[in-house]
Amino acid sequence: MQNPTRTMDLKACATLYRNNLLQDVIPFWLNHSPDKKYGGYFTCLDREGKVYDTDKFLWLQCRQVWTFAMLYNRVEKQQVWLDTALLGAEFLARHGRSREGRWYFSLTREGQPLVQPYNIFSDCFAAMAFGQLFRATGDTAYRDIAVTTFDQILSRQDNPKGPYSKSVPGTRPLKNFALPMILTNLVLELEPILDPELVTHIIRRGVHTVMEEFYQPDQGLLLENIGPGGAPSDSFEGRLVNPGHGLEAMWFMMDIGSHTGNRALIDKAVKIALQLADYGWDDTDEGIFYFLDAKGHAPQQLEWDQKLWWVHAEGLVCMLKGYLHTGNEDCLHWFEKIHRYLWDHFVDEKHGEWFGYLNRQGEVLLPVKGGKWKGCFHTPRALFQGWKTLEAILETPSAQRPGNGAA
Repeated sequence: MQNPTRTMDLKACATLYRNNLLQDVIPFWLNHSPDKKYGGYFTCLDREGKVYDTDKFLWLQCRQVWTFAMLYNRVEKQQVWLDTALLGAEFLARHGRSREGRWYFSLTREGQPLVQPYNIFSDCFAAMAFGQLFRATGDTAYRDIAVTTFDQILSRQDNPKGPYSKSVPGTRPLKNFALPMILTNLVLELEPILDPELVTHIIRRGVHTVMEEFYQPDQGLLLENIGPGGAPSDSFEGRLVNPGHGLEAMWFMMDIGSHTGNRALIDKAVKIALQLADYGWDDTDEGIFYFLDAKGHAPQQLEWDQKLWWVHAEGLVCMLKGYLHTGNEDCLHWFEKIHRYLWDHFVDEKHGEWFGYLNRQGEVLLPVKGGKWKGCFHTPRALFQGWKTLEAILETPSAQRPGNGAA
């Protein structure tokens, strides 16, 4: 496929993203994923879309509900998209929660619980899913599930794993980056159905936590784990850097900055994003590393040097939003660089969708299109965000773009 960014044709890129989303990626999941017998979705799909495992993982079930409801709300009111979202939502409403209302990690094909509700991100993505579906349908039952789930998340945020935590309390207390990061995005998703004062409080707290506690200005890095009050921990966990997480979080920060009119937050997010991209890029084989150690030591994760689809998808969105909001040409440079790597390595033009896992050299490590962690979410979300952000860039006259003489 011709790569339009080799001539920096942003209009061609917008068309490419739209077409890949609507003519390739979404049809792949529509054709192969719905479980029409029991409800929900198959996510363990091989290269051609054949099911190789029928377990249902709540992260991916919820994310797919969100994806199809979002497309229905923001692209076109196609009945097949709404029906597909409802297929997953009804399965989740019947089977997804424990007696305490917490969302399991995985279920059998039929809906029997397999793994306990130890992971708070099942709840986060359930709230996202049902909030988006309420917008699509107006059904207050979906709103109530979203709000109740969100309330439970807030009540658990200081001890998210509860009785399922493996750590010994008090020995090395660490706070993880993922939950405050997700909450900054989730609260914007649910804003129409939440109390405005609560939304403001969560945004302020989340922005402070991400940008002041986890960000280490002396290193230009976002850590995955910190000690009390932001103190660094000289341990495997404390030195861990996930560049993809950081890039995803920075476009969340840009969205908040745009939503609240906080230009300083946008500028700081762009600065951090550029630092992370430079730090995480593999100068030898290209692509963005999965994990790194903040001090340059060997990471604990054996898969540290793999190149993952979602890392590059989030980097792509981050750099486009950075360019939209600030006009910083470095963002445009990184967009071009990430786009070329992504399109040259992840996109499967023969069978559709994207590969998820490459080795360091950029060769396909696993040819599957879905599994326990990869489903119908990061790819379509990035394509949608990329398409719409490119359109916004193209609709803004060059002289009015930030950084180009605009007031």
